Amino acid sequence: MVRNPPKHIPFPSKGEILAFINENPGKVGTREIARAFNLKNDRRIELKRLLRELADEGQVEARRKKLHKSGGLPEVTLADVTGRDSDGELIATPTEWDEDEHGPVPKIRIATPRKARPHEVAGVGDRALLRIQENRDDDVRYSGRVIKIIDKAKTRAIGIFRAMPGGGGRLVPVDKKQLGKELTIPRDATKDAKDGDLIAVQVQPQRFGLPVARVEERLGSLKTERAVSLIAIHAHGIPHVLPVAAEAEAHAARPATLEGREDWRKLALVTIDPVDAKDHDDAVHAAPDPDPANPGGHIITVAIADVAHYVRPGSALDREAVKRGNSVYFPDRVVPMLPERISNDLCSLRPREDRAALAVRMIIGKDGRKKSHTFHRVLMRSAAKLNYQQAQAAIGGAPDEDTSPLLDSVLRPLYDAYDALKRAREARGPLDLDLPERKILLKHDGTVDRVITPERLESHRLIEEFMILANVAAAETLEQARVPLIYRVHDEPSLEKIEALRKFLETLHISLPKGGALRAEQFNRILDRVKGQDVEKLVNEVVLRTQAQAEYAADNYGHFGLNLRRYAHFTSPIRRYADLIVHRGLIRARKFGDGGLPESQDHAALAEIAAEISACERRAMKAERETNDRLIAHFLSDRIGATFEGRISGVTRAGLFIKLDDTGADGFVPARTIGSEYFRYEEDLHAMVGSRSGETHRLGDRVTVKLVEAAPVAGALRFELLSEGRMAARPQPRPSGKSRPERRREKRYGQRRR
Repeated sequence: MVRNPPKHIPFPSKGEILAFINENPGKVGTREIARAFNLKNDRRIELKRLLRELADEGQVEARRKKLHKSGGLPEVTLADVTGRDSDGELIATPTEWDEDEHGPVPKIRIATPRKARPHEVAGVGDRALLRIQENRDDDVRYSGRVIKIIDKAKTRAIGIFRAMPGGGGRLVPVDKKQLGKELTIPRDATKDAKDGDLIAVQVQPQRFGLPVARVEERLGSLKTERAVSLIAIHAHGIPHVLPVAAEAEAHAARPATLEGREDWRKLALVTIDPVDAKDHDDAVHAAPDPDPANPGGHIITVAIADVAHYVRPGSALDREAVKRGNSVYFPDRVVPMLPERISNDLCSLRPREDRAALAVRMIIGKDGRKKSHTFHRVLMRSAAKLNYQQAQAAIGGAPDEDTSPLLDSVLRPLYDAYDALKRAREARGPLDLDLPERKILLKHDGTVDRVITPERLESHRLIEEFMILANVAAAETLEQARVPLIYRVHDEPSLEKIEALRKFLETLHISLPKGGALRAEQFNRILDRVKGQDVEKLVNEVVLRTQAQAEYAADNYGHFGLNLRRYAHFTSPIRRYADLIVHRGLIRARKFGDGGLPESQDHAALAEIAAEISACERRAMKAERETNDRLIAHFLSDRIGATFEGRISGVTRAGLFIKLDDTGADGFVPARTIGSEYFRYEEDLHAMVGSRSGETHRLGDRVTVKLVEAAPVAGALRFELLSEGRMAARPQPRPSGKSRPERRREKRYGQRRR
């Protein structure tokens, strides 16, 4: 990578530096450039200044502490094969690409080796993990080599069966992108499907006319929640049927014994989880530190189910787990990463039952800062299974029969240690956004009962801080042992998004410092400044949209939101594959015996796994969100014409997105239906502004809307805006005594007359 230049060379030009970055995409940072051009001492300061200029000009960007040409792709990219070029070569585009941030979606020409193995041969419609190289003299900017095929082209579709006279029928797709593209189902291929059934079909393309589909499975009536969650499972290709080999391995597993483990069964570890939790994979304990050199300090212990003991590298269980990446949670069901025999039985830390665990014992000072830590492979026995409300009530003076015996010996020491961790958190200054999440509660028949916003308790924060501390300890241990790992990383906001935020805040008379990287605490000052004001939710939303998306990576570039230099997921290997990799790394690093990270899983191999499971995480988030949208749309479908209170949650050229207060449902107001004049989109203001009156509808504004359409299959709601917007300083007079709909009808009638 380094050019080995002579000892004394002139200071490089911008063009030379850009050329060097392009030759080594994703591999160079300031240190590598300085070494390549033999820049030392004050010349390095000049180099940093020049790199800042290139960044300000939009020619380079920092990603994972390495420099790339702006808008460039990482070395390992998940991509979709979209077609072929004029020479018949495959063309792909990155699966995840932010056009607002990086510009037009780049194309990737896929190079197929002459002696390609089956897993390296892609086809149109496939999703593949590619190793990327930038082309310097080509009309297609990137070439890619297939590392692994993630998903083959879909020949399966789901939708609603519509019976046709005389037999047979058509499939109406449930995917929003496929609405209007129906498939023909011959009379001998319906599998007795009834009109309105939700079905899965095998698609068979035809030379002429519509593709033909054969019914594979009747999934039930769309009126049941089970069908709604299955829509998301099938639409996103979430693996949900366990292979026979993996099922057999799970059933053959036997509980771990004390062999090769420390006996921690007398330590009063407890689990604290949501009321409806089905598995309990983390337990905690705290006690005052008896060391006189650490007055006011604490010993915190976090024990995590030893999933690595049961799921060995390369096993059928392991292959299925990496394919799933994580568990997916719907209101009525979980699609688990691991079978219930593992997740809900052998690795669930049940009270008074022996369980295998990996534990970390951490010593913190009075100020909450970690002084030291050690990892242990143990056999433990949980003293109690508590929920968040129980723990909080006990500390608040209302213990029950479960918590009363534990109040002084277990719970008070936990909260004392948490008080110290709070001080450390405040000193660290992580990003502190106030965006409460809603939860859908179902009736016994699977339909929506109500939507609630669970209260955020101190007990939630206690477990959160204990887990963060344990995750940091895991990353530190693996780094010190030089064992490769998968980090949980969160990049700092891009320059473009920071500049957009600065312009927006100026409209609220809030200044954002120019130049230099922003820290999480600077965002917190802004959030504190607007707390309790009308614009509080608006600013929280805009700050959230400024942030990058957290992901998994084999390279560490820190966690911006938590304001941590190194961070890895260790605390939930039952539901996240990244955590299982970290557990295996710790077993290898600490020489804990079987189940450690294989030597073959080096940095390059983990980079591929990180890209794959990051995509699985995004897939799960999208499936969960779409399922909630469909459930709420079904819940509200019999309330057409009703009015609701809500808030503008998004603004685009097409119109306004509205989030309702009571259900959290998201719906849309098309721009053409707003007001009695033309409304233009003002990106800097996150607003739609009337061209004549200056009437403004801005992100975060409170509104009243009327529901005019609900499409449960697509999870879509359409609203009519009833509220007046904010007015300009000198608004044009409006017709008096007439409602907004009346003015709109007059406007349209007048247009027709003209």
